[in-house]
Amino acid sequence: MEVQGKVKMIGETQTFGSNGFRKRELVVTTEEQYPQHILVEFVQDKTDLLNSYQVGQNVKVSINLRGRDWVNPQGETKYFNSIQGWRIEAVQDSASGAVPQGPPADAFEPASSLKEDDHDDLPF
Repeated sequence: MEVQGKVKMIGETQTFGSNGFRKRELVVTTEEQYPQHILVEFVQDKTDLLNSYQVGQNVKVSINLRGRDWVNPQGETKYFNSIQGWRIEAVQDSASGAVPQGPPADAFEPASSLKEDDHDDLPF
């Protein structure tokens, strides 16, 4: 799956526990009618992927959804979800990165000798 939008926040790398588990958070704001602020976690060696990105940059993030359960001391099972990033790439702004779809209209010469009576040999 992918999330695309503008980088709102890039957190610092956090280290947890004696084994050195590393986590870094990224917030991407989607560009749709109702923009969403999506928190994506990068873990372990993937935290370094965020080093070359800045707030305000348009990105596409490849993600995996993760889910887990936890039984609290009262015996109730709770469920948690997280969004984990594994790749990130810069995306051109839609205004400046737009690629024209074909040649401009003035590249074609207008037809000057068209007559309605001319026979059309097209089969349809």
